[in-house]
Amino acid sequence: MPTAERRDTILRAAGPLFARDGYAGTRLDDVATAAGVTKPILYRHFESKKALYVALLDKHEADLPTFFERVGGVPSGLEPGALVRLILEHWLDYVRENQHAWAMLFRDASGDDELRRRRLEVSERAREVMAGFVAAVGGARVPADQVEPTAELLTSGLAGLALWWIEHPDVPKQTVVDTAARLCVPAVAG
Repeated sequence: MPTAERRDTILRAAGPLFARDGYAGTRLDDVATAAGVTKPILYRHFESKKALYVALLDKHEADLPTFFERVGGVPSGLEPGALVRLILEHWLDYVRENQHAWAMLFRDASGDDELRRRRLEVSERAREVMAGFVAAVGGARVPADQVEPTAELLTSGLAGLALWWIEHPDVPKQTVVDTAARLCVPAVAG
């Protein structure tokens, strides 16, 4: 198996374990077993459990802007409410595919100060990305001094909704989109 593919396999196997057991409760033996590799192979790709955990956080942080990029930025002529709903559709697909990211960021408090700081940095980056969107789409409808607090409200609210949906997988995606849109559209469209 090519190196990049094996690394991705290990990351995909580790995410659910970290989500379920937290950093402190996850064992590299279990990650190796779930990934179908030996522990020495795992160590060829990640020097430690912390490096593996941080790699997952880094991936999530790198993915943050893609929720907006997947819909081509801000298409001209698309009214803000429709744009928000389109982005929510893509974001919720990501939530389903990467449920571990929300548990790692918002439920797991284990690990050392460096890991807690890294989780906080990823959360802050999410707020920055959201603030950029609010400023771009909200324009004059959202006063400049309210852009960052609006981004915090939306980011925190959507993170909570994502966690709730993960715990209630039978709820249709469209219900979650409609619920999120009730919060997001007025906040952005004014």
